[in-house]
Parts: sequence; C-alpha cells; structure tokens
Amino acid sequence: MKHEIESLFRYPQHRARIAGWIYDEFWREKPGYSPALFEGLLAQAHREDRLPLSLVALVDGEPVGTVNLIENDDEARPHLRPWLAALIVRPAFRRQGVGSALVRELLRQADRLGEREVYLGTDNPGFYTRLGAVEQERARADLWILRLPTR
Repeated sequence: MKHEIESLFRYPQHRARIAGWIYDEFWREKPGYSPALFEGLLAQAHREDRLPLSLVALVDGEPVGTVNLIENDDEARPHLRPWLAALIVRPAFRRQGVGSALVRELLRQADRLGEREVYLGTDNPGFYTRLGAVEQERARADLWILRLPTR
C-alpha cells in the first residue's frame, strides 16, 4: 500500500470527514463539542508557513489518517508549544507505517517553521518513544506528556 502525505487544505473535500474522525476518537463523550467545531478548526490550517498545520495521509486519493500541529493542546501547560494533536489512522491502515510517516512529516514541517521540539499527550507512549520522543512529565497514571525533537 502506497500512501502520500499532504496538507489538508489542498483537499478541502475531506475536511468534514476528518473532523468527524477527530470528534469520534477524542471528543464524543465531552459536552460542548461537535464535528462542525473541528471542521472549523481544521479550516484554520490553510497555509504552510504558520500554525496550525493539518496533514492528511491519502491512499488512492482517499484519506486514511491525519495529524495536526497546533499552538497548544493543554491549558495547564501553556509554556509547552507547539503540540502534535489528533493523530488518527483508520483501523484498516494501522501497522503499515502510516502513523509513523504522519509524525515524521509533522516533525519535518515543524522544523521547517523553526520549531526545535513538539509536545504531545498520550496514553500510548511506546509508539512515540520509538520515534524518538522522551517523557516530559507524567500527568496522570494513564497520561504522558512527551517531547519530540524535530531533528
């Protein structure tokens, strides 16, 4: 399976679907959120020269994964920036290198913008440590804050 990674703003026809993925994966159980809210946030990633950035992995022109680079994803840690957010790979495409490729491209883009590290929160640190992440702090028993160097 060959995939390509592109900026989502070049494929606006996929924005609503990806917003739905983000809502379903991370926000469905939290009041006050909707797919429309995330579609609006994704629409803000409309340039390659500044944050936010949204990337999409495509196979035969169809989206199979996404990841975002945003200013901050944790109100309790405003000093940590920027953040990798909402990495999602559709189940049928997992364990095929799509997630790793999305993270590597996000790091390349962050480096291009002058960022030396990217932060993220996860309940699955093993995936990211294999890509070079180190623990910044343990926020809870089931949540790690990690730091990924861009180089």
